[in-house]
Amino acid sequence: MKYIVIGISNHAVQELPATVRELLPQYRVFSGGQRHYALIQAYLPADHQWIDIRSDMPALFAQYHSLNEDVVVFASGDPLYYGFAATIRKYHPEADMQVFPYFNSLQLLCHRLNYPYAGLVSTSVHGRSWEELDQALLRQCGSIGVLTDQVKTPAAIAARLLEYGFDNYVMHIGEELEGTAQRIVSGELADMASYEAHALNCVLLHKKETRSLSAGIPDHRFAGLEGRPNMITKMPVRLASLAQLDLSARKTCWDIGFCTASVSIEARRQYPHLQVIAFEKRPECAAIFEENTRRHSTPGITKVMGDFFAQDLAVLPRPDAVFIGGHGNQLEALMQRLDVYLSAGAKLVINAVKEDSRTQFIAAAQHLNYILSEPMVITVDAHNPITILTAEKH
Repeated sequence: MKYIVIGISNHAVQELPATVRELLPQYRVFSGGQRHYALIQAYLPADHQWIDIRSDMPALFAQYHSLNEDVVVFASGDPLYYGFAATIRKYHPEADMQVFPYFNSLQLLCHRLNYPYAGLVSTSVHGRSWEELDQALLRQCGSIGVLTDQVKTPAAIAARLLEYGFDNYVMHIGEELEGTAQRIVSGELADMASYEAHALNCVLLHKKETRSLSAGIPDHRFAGLEGRPNMITKMPVRLASLAQLDLSARKTCWDIGFCTASVSIEARRQYPHLQVIAFEKRPECAAIFEENTRRHSTPGITKVMGDFFAQDLAVLPRPDAVFIGGHGNQLEALMQRLDVYLSAGAKLVINAVKEDSRTQFIAAAQHLNYILSEPMVITVDAHNPITILTAEKH
């Protein structure tokens, strides 16, 4: 079977291209949302069958398959842009598909604003996590387009940006573009955080100025454990440890024993693509994590509280890089547990102050047949020398 996917506008009276109008009488089965049906019903042949697109995609595609004939699908804007074309590729990858695109909603918003969008970075939080938007913010993109939903609304987006210190953006909202209630609203994030937008909307974020998100955050800028100012991986050691992990080519980094979250924050800021999962058993560090990630504009780090040995690690994304910031005198057991979740090429790094940690790490790595790199010794100010040890799974 074949899918003919037609992108349409939000105009009350549709103006379909002649090529599309000529195609429609050749087919019997049509599909789309209820809103789409109201917009294009007048163009369909009298004996047509309409299939509503709802949230249950497996059931929808089972229905398509049961008909065993070509299906014409109507979608908003450009079906190839976060649209139904990708859904077809997911649930029916071998199917033939022909697409007739229209402008996507962010293009329409830029058109209304006379805003050049060649450099626009597109993101979607529609039924998704914040990840795409977080990465664009960490990369300090100058123009960010956001597809929203009923939960991650323009107000929720503005609130998140303010929470993490990205108040250097202004927001433009396009509401029911090309519809009878079309409206364009622009303003500062503080105003948009309480704005109730029309349910059909999209957002354009424009950066007013660039903020410093450079690597190497001074230690004194982190909130820490009360009375223990030295309980932090010092900045030079932090940067050298991240370099040893070779994070530019990694997907997921586990930070075990995050304390102030300084390593997680530096990793996420330097490598926005990186999924960072931070573990810590001291309850008081939870609040420190929240304060530091917001103070240093670093959204998207996953925090896991409690004893590492009590965690169900199987439900988490497997790491290809691990920083061991704490091990509770169970370093060998920790490395053995980690080994189950590591694939070949994964790297482990530890900063050893005591000789025992250095000896145990090397012995455990050799027992597991890991490849050990040459140790790196760093002395910061008047502190004791720290040995940075790196092991790679064979």
